Amino acid sequence: MPTDATGGVGRRIAYYRSVVRPKLTQKQLADAACVALGTIRKIERGERGVTDDTLAAIAEALGVDPGRLRSDREPSHSQARDALPALSAAIAAYDLPEDGPVRTIGELRQAVDEAEAWRLGSQYTRLVRRMPDLLAELARAHQAAVGQERAVTAALLVSAYRSADAAAYKLGAHDLSARMIELMRWVTSEADDPLLGATVAYVRTEIFFAARAHAAGLRALERAIDTAPAPSGLDEFAARGALHMRAAVIAGRARDAAAANTHLQEAGALAERVDEDIYRGTAFGPDSVRIHSVSVAVSLGGDHVGQALDVAREWKPPTRLPGERRSGFYIELGRAQLWSGLADDAFESLKVARRIAPQHTRDHPWVREDASTLRRLKRADSESLTSFAEWCAAT
Repeated sequence: MPTDATGGVGRRIAYYRSVVRPKLTQKQLADAACVALGTIRKIERGERGVTDDTLAAIAEALGVDPGRLRSDREPSHSQARDALPALSAAIAAYDLPEDGPVRTIGELRQAVDEAEAWRLGSQYTRLVRRMPDLLAELARAHQAAVGQERAVTAALLVSAYRSADAAAYKLGAHDLSARMIELMRWVTSEADDPLLGATVAYVRTEIFFAARAHAAGLRALERAIDTAPAPSGLDEFAARGALHMRAAVIAGRARDAAAANTHLQEAGALAERVDEDIYRGTAFGPDSVRIHSVSVAVSLGGDHVGQALDVAREWKPPTRLPGERRSGFYIELGRAQLWSGLADDAFESLKVARRIAPQHTRDHPWVREDASTLRRLKRADSESLTSFAEWCAAT
């Protein structure tokens, strides 16, 4: 339901944007919230209302609770987590969807693409609130589809499940995430697209990360690499490269330095064959491999941590990369800096991550752990650090 911007919402947004942390321009706020710049301008001037979804996205970008921006000042809990039960109910009825309208394939594809953009921008609140209806509609479309159209709706379902899964996983609902990944695996067989298997194998790694079953996850990825289609075009090179990139990280978590370096080298060689772009919903290219090299170094720990600092001294992730991936770079870098005794640099990296993708940063367990450690180490800088720690619920 739209909130009346003339009641003070627009003024409060402008205040938090320009005066309070994180001090953003209107363009930066629009980019972080995945909202049109013109919309931000009109809201701040009080020329238009703002829907709950848009307000939640703006609040996440500003790093404040949505209740602080509302006219009625009602307290607001995590709207994303509050919406998870509806998402769970939607996938429980994956084969028995309720009757309802079904848009054209073109319209459904547009809705799925929009959800993917939210995923890449770490807009988890929007995802969990919108995905239950979209998943139910796609289930109806798939159930009614015949012939080639069935393969098309299956592929759209895989992409939609992936977007919903990203929100569930990042919000800590790992059981729900695992159920959606199993549905992705189920529907992939009907999509008539060999590369979708590689996509699902990439996402399935979340289950192994959550269970800390890193060695098993590495085996699963290596099997997926062996069965992936032989590279013959950009999509195939990117799909195989993304699997190697993911395998390098989970090998690092398994403390298998030899496997991690081997997979990272394979990913780097494949990255030279493609431009940095989004392939099958995953960013892959030379920049993404650099980011994952930092992740591998941090995962291996010990003497490897210095390699992460070396990368960061010479390179920063470009803005064309998805916000979640760029924020992840700074979260990993912050941990490397903290372990290296660079507490001030670590805090700066966490603040950069927050500016890029607030919700991804706030819900990241490493951020909470490292903010707690920094808070204990840096009592002299208590105000800004305490504020950050409270924002991400660090203990």
